[in-house]
Amino acid sequence: MPIASAEGSCPTRRTRASFSRFSARKLKSGGYRLYSRKVNPKTGRRRNLGTFNTRAAAEKHERAVQYFKRH
Repeated sequence: MPIASAEGSCPTRRTRASFSRFSARKLKSGGYRLYSRKVNPKTGRRRNLGTFNTRAAAEKHERAVQYFKRH
């Protein structure tokens, strides 16, 4: 059985972007809300990390947060 390469289409292989700590969800109002992927132990729900008009704005904010955390 051949072994999949690092660039192959292995379903368990994830890209660096998919390891992000946040997820954006579309709201009924048409905006997007960032949620933490980690559950808040006090409430048992994900933390709201902000609401944005467009998905691009939400992703831009997420990248800014990731940069801030590492620099």
